[in-house]
Amino acid sequence: MKVYTFPRGGINLNDKSAPSAINSSLSFLPGIAVLPMIQHNGVHAYPVVSVGDHVEEGELVARGQGAGSANIHAPVPGKVIQYASWKLPEKISNGAVVIRMEGKFDLLGKATKEYSWQDASPFELRRLLSEYGVIEMEGRGRPLSEVFAGAQKGSNGNRTLVVRCVFDDPWLAADYCLCKERPEAAAEGALIAAKAAGASNILIAASASEKVLASLIGDKIAAFSPYPQQGDAPELYMVLVGSKYPQHGRTELTWSLRQFEKKENAPLGNLMFLGPSSLAAIYDAVKFHKPVLDRYVAVGGSAVKHPRVLKTRIGTRLRDVFAECGGWKIQPKRIAIGSPMTGRAVFSTDEPVIKTTYAVFAVAQDTLNARSVFFGGNSVLDLRAGGRTPGKPLSKRYFSAFGKKPEGRRYVTAMHCIGCGECREVCPTGLDPEDIYKSISEKKHGLSVSRLVMRCHGCGCCEAVCPSNLPLATALINPAFKGE
Repeated sequence: MKVYTFPRGGINLNDKSAPSAINSSLSFLPGIAVLPMIQHNGVHAYPVVSVGDHVEEGELVARGQGAGSANIHAPVPGKVIQYASWKLPEKISNGAVVIRMEGKFDLLGKATKEYSWQDASPFELRRLLSEYGVIEMEGRGRPLSEVFAGAQKGSNGNRTLVVRCVFDDPWLAADYCLCKERPEAAAEGALIAAKAAGASNILIAASASEKVLASLIGDKIAAFSPYPQQGDAPELYMVLVGSKYPQHGRTELTWSLRQFEKKENAPLGNLMFLGPSSLAAIYDAVKFHKPVLDRYVAVGGSAVKHPRVLKTRIGTRLRDVFAECGGWKIQPKRIAIGSPMTGRAVFSTDEPVIKTTYAVFAVAQDTLNARSVFFGGNSVLDLRAGGRTPGKPLSKRYFSAFGKKPEGRRYVTAMHCIGCGECREVCPTGLDPEDIYKSISEKKHGLSVSRLVMRCHGCGCCEAVCPSNLPLATALINPAFKGE
C-alpha cells in the first residue's frame, strides 16, 4: 500500500525514557480521588454533591453547564471530604470534589449488562454520550455529543470518521496499548460514533509500521453487522500514513488524507478525528451505560524507576501514579503532563489524572540540550510552560553549534541565532521560525507577522532542533512572551 504523508518538515522522535507499549498494568484504586470541575474545554461543571455526602461508584458528582461543559462522575465509592478551589494560570477559577474511598463497588469486577444500540437514533446516542460525560480524551476535551451534533448540522455532503492510529510520538504509548488490548472497543466505538455523527465513511489512518494493528481493527469493524441492510453500513477505508512527527496532528493528517482522496477518488468530505481512547469511552458509555471512570496513561521520564502504561482511575493523584511505577530513581527537576513536545508543567503531585491525561513524566536532568531531544539521548524537551527565562543568555558563553553542549537551560536572545536554517527545514507549515522569532524578540512584529503566527500550531519541531536553544515555538504560541 502507498504511504501518504505531509509534504514538508517533521522530525523522527526517539525517547528512551518513554514507557514500553507492549502491555499495560492495572493501577491500584486511589484512596483519595480529586475530581476537578474543569476536565473539558468549557466552563466548570456544577457540583451536585456536598461535603459529607456519600457517593457510589459512577454516581454523578458534577453536572455540565452549557456548551463545552461535561458531566463528571465518581470514579470510586466514598465520602466527599472537601471541596477545594484554586486559580488556573489563565486566571480561570477551578474547583475539585475530593472523595475518600470507602464502601462497596457497584461496577468494578462485576458482570456488566450490555445494551443494544443498533436501533437507537443518532439523537439518542448523543444523549447517552452527554449523560455519561464522554469527551475527546485527547486534545481540548470537547464533549463528543456537541462535536457529533455540529458535524450533522455543518455539512450536507459526505462525512468521514477518521480513527487515528498514528503513533509518531513515543508518548502515545497509552493509545497504542489500548488498540492492542481492546480492539473490539475501538472498532465498535467507531461504528457508534459514525452513526451518532451521521458519517458515511470510516477511515482508519495508521502509521505505516502499524499495518497489522490497523487491519485488526478494520477486520472487527467489517465483521460487525449492526445494520438492517448492508447498504446502510458506512464505507470502510484503511490508509497508511508516515511516521514522522507531527503526523498525528490534525493539519498534517488532513494533508495526507486529502492526497489519498485525490489519488483514489474517494469521496471523504468533511473529516472528524477520534483517537482510540475516545472510541473506547464511546463504546463503554453506549454499550454498557458506563461513565468515564478510568483511562490508559503512559508514565515515565528519566526520574522514574519503572516506566509503564497504567490503566488508572480518573482523579488519581500524580504522586500515586508515580508510586505505582516504583517512585523516583533520582529526584525529579520537573514533572509534566502530556508529550514533552507539547505538554505542560505541573507544580504539585497532588494534581490528578483527568479525562484528557494521556501521559505524565518526570525529568531528572536540570541541564538539557535541545538538540539531544528525541535523537538518541535520554533527556526530553524542557517544557515551554514554565521555568525558562526568555531573553537571558546562557550561564556560560555559547560559542559553537557543532557538537558543543550549551551549559544551563535558560533561553538565549536572538543574537545567538547562527542562521543554520534547521528550524525552516523541519517546520511542517512552511514557516521561517528564525525570522519570525527575531521580529518578535525585537518587538518589530506587526500584522504581517501575526498572520504568519496564526499558521503555527505549536508542534515544537523548530525548538527541538535549534542548536542555539532558542524559544522559537514559545515565541510564536505564547502571548506572554511577546509582551501582549
